[in-house]
Amino acid sequence: MPDHPDDRRYSREHEWVRVDGDHAEIGITSYAAGELGDIVFVEVPEIGARLSQFAAFGVVESVKAVSDLFAPVSGEVTEVNAALRDQPELLNSDPFGAGWIAKVKLADARELDSLLDAAAYAELTAG
Repeated sequence: MPDHPDDRRYSREHEWVRVDGDHAEIGITSYAAGELGDIVFVEVPEIGARLSQFAAFGVVESVKAVSDLFAPVSGEVTEVNAALRDQPELLNSDPFGAGWIAKVKLADARELDSLLDAAAYAELTAG
């Protein structure tokens, strides 16, 4: 899988979003997972929680640091990845697959315009 899959949009805070109709799946990038190191805990939002674009919605703890998760889009949480409670390391081993964090019903698809495409995100993280 490429470092930054083309079927997603990316935030400058290193979260990704993949849209399917009026729903979106959210996770952190492989770059973020690599910078954090071995992830040992993930705080996911509650189903029904309302996320606001770029606002904190959870926490990731690693052996190196604690970092807030920031919503790349606004919306209502419809599903969370319960597997992360017992296997937070999925964010390291499969950040673009089994390591997704939450699914939301999009509040405003126009918010995607303020996010980066894969090429722009690759430039951001090349530094």
